[in-house]
Amino acid sequence: MTAKRLDGKALADTLRTALAARVAARTAAGRTPPGLAVVLVGDNPASRVYVRNKQKACELAGIRSWLHERPADVPQRALLDLIAGLNADPQVHGILVQLPLPPHIDEKAVIDAIDPTVDVDTFHPENVGLLAAGHPRFYPCTPHGCVQLLRHNGIDTAGKEVVIVGRSNIVGKPLALMLMQKKTVANPAGGDATVTVAHTRTADLAAVCRRADILVAAVGVPKLVTADMVKPGAVVIDVGMNTVDGKLCGDVDAGVWAVAGAMTPVPGGVGPMTIAMLLENTVIACEQLDG
Repeated sequence: MTAKRLDGKALADTLRTALAARVAARTAAGRTPPGLAVVLVGDNPASRVYVRNKQKACELAGIRSWLHERPADVPQRALLDLIAGLNADPQVHGILVQLPLPPHIDEKAVIDAIDPTVDVDTFHPENVGLLAAGHPRFYPCTPHGCVQLLRHNGIDTAGKEVVIVGRSNIVGKPLALMLMQKKTVANPAGGDATVTVAHTRTADLAAVCRRADILVAAVGVPKLVTADMVKPGAVVIDVGMNTVDGKLCGDVDAGVWAVAGAMTPVPGGVGPMTIAMLLENTVIACEQLDG
């Protein structure tokens, strides 16, 4: 058995095309086009690649974008002042501060400084609280990308046993919230699943993973999930983006393709979907702020 390939790149292209039409209709009606401001601190090569990909995707979708670069030694006060200025700019409907930040910058202070109405990454405590309560303003980008990949491939999560390996604020925790919650009008991405959150300190991680109908690997450990940890026919979502010997790989070993029923590739799986969801959040923010 070879797992079905869950092609995130193709789906992201489709979603971006639909967003471009939505933006074009908006601008044709004389409304303000969506705008995304990206803040990049320092010269991390991976961060620079991510930012470049996001800017290109914005251009293809008709979303205006601005890159604000600051040196690695930028004072925290200067960074907070920049964010305050972007919050007040009516052309900016989304603010994204590329993580990680240099050690001397208090990441929480920066996230908290972003106006929650333009927090398209969905990291601000207010937006996290709205998500936890089942009334999301936006869905966090990578978790929502995972959910959309499942749904657009006809994979129902209701009643399924989901195991998420990883407990980060960016992926593991918010994805668990989304998949465990009831699907409602206010919360259409609710998954109605039974969710277990595991991690590298979980006792007998392999046994926990083998319970999963849907297994999500989001730890950042290359090839952590091996074929013996996967129930035959399970759906496997690989969120990991690691570099080993100069090559990109995920958290899931290649041998899992022979066991799983469906699986995301790395690259070309969750990564493009994350960017597509960022664009969607920016358009939603624009619609909420400017009508």
